[in-house]
Amino acid sequence: MTNTIEIKPIKNLDAVVTVPGSKSITNRALILGALAEGKSSIKNGLFSDDTKYMIAALKELGIDVSDNPVDCSISINGSSPIITAPSANLFVGNAGTAMRFLTAFLTLGNGRFEIDGVERMRSRPIQDLIDGLNQLGTDAVSKNGTGCPPVLINANSLKGGICRVKGDLSSQYISALLMVAPCAASDVTIEIIGDLVSKRYVDITLSIMKYFGADVENRSYNEFIIKSGAGYAAKEYYVEADASSASYFLAAAAITGGKVRVNGIGRGSVQGDANFSALLEKMGCKVEKGDDYTEVTGGPLKGIDADMSEMPDLAQTLAVAAIFAKGKTRITNVANLRIKETDRIKAVVTELAKFGVKCVEHEDGFEIEPPLSLNPAVIDTYDDHRMAMSFALAGLNVEGVKINDPECVSKSFPDFFERLKKL
Repeated sequence: MTNTIEIKPIKNLDAVVTVPGSKSITNRALILGALAEGKSSIKNGLFSDDTKYMIAALKELGIDVSDNPVDCSISINGSSPIITAPSANLFVGNAGTAMRFLTAFLTLGNGRFEIDGVERMRSRPIQDLIDGLNQLGTDAVSKNGTGCPPVLINANSLKGGICRVKGDLSSQYISALLMVAPCAASDVTIEIIGDLVSKRYVDITLSIMKYFGADVENRSYNEFIIKSGAGYAAKEYYVEADASSASYFLAAAAITGGKVRVNGIGRGSVQGDANFSALLEKMGCKVEKGDDYTEVTGGPLKGIDADMSEMPDLAQTLAVAAIFAKGKTRITNVANLRIKETDRIKAVVTELAKFGVKCVEHEDGFEIEPPLSLNPAVIDTYDDHRMAMSFALAGLNVEGVKINDPECVSKSFPDFFERLKKL
């Protein structure tokens, strides 16, 4: 039976919000903590489906991990050898970061490993990462020959060398290769074929690697050179608030004409998604940023052209804000949304139509033309946390908006609807 939640419209929104730690940063810190020699401590880590899969997988591989969801802390004792388990069958649900990062991580072991996920994960491509790892001297294959999970790895450490990887599908492939490269037997050079998408996510990876002691030479995102042997040093690492999660509350201010301040995300954020407020400002909102907060005050919204290649996960959020704007909004350069938890481009077009919105689908995005008035709608979420959270925002300004299967937000923001209700 489908669970459904109805969103209630809100007037005179004026709120201060705190959001959980970043999913992207938490999973990167977990990998680097496991690779570092000694005890690392992660503070303000996110506890969601995706990070729980990562923690469980590391434990199954023999990594000493202790986690405390109450105070959002995780400790990891890294040691040599990094992976003590001689074999493992890992399951990561639909967690893309866990799948990509662990596939690379497993090559540092010595044994036979398999990593799999839910049915949707079995249609999410990973062959480019497999090819890159094999060029660095490992033995990995797509078990079913589809170029997608499950992945089989016959690991005997990572040799190093040069690999050439396409950059147009997912920056997570590059991040996965980067994080394990300092642990290879010899130096690693990663050459990018074509343009690299989502460079800001690679910036996050490089920033955390540097914090843990690894040095990467970045040649304009066309080539990365990583020296072997230095490894990582154990650290205490504080995870900043999740900019993707913050975007929903900032967009709520835009949609309702109210004011929302999100703490924990300021002008110095390492996350590309922290730039979402600039798009809201372009649409007509007032934006104020401090060292540790971002505040948005809504105003009359106008349609914009938005190249969202550096923040593709927020395309759905902007799409929902756009239906309350005057004039068309065009969102471009997000073709990689088609290989996310669902085909997000098709899903957005389908669900916006329920409101009476004219939305034209393009290969790399969509064009939105708002109607004079919006219909009530029951939104399908496609087991995609971002569909649920972004489309719930419409209900803050439209009567009769219901969200099917709202529990899918547990992937990244388990108590999202409770926090939304508190507004």
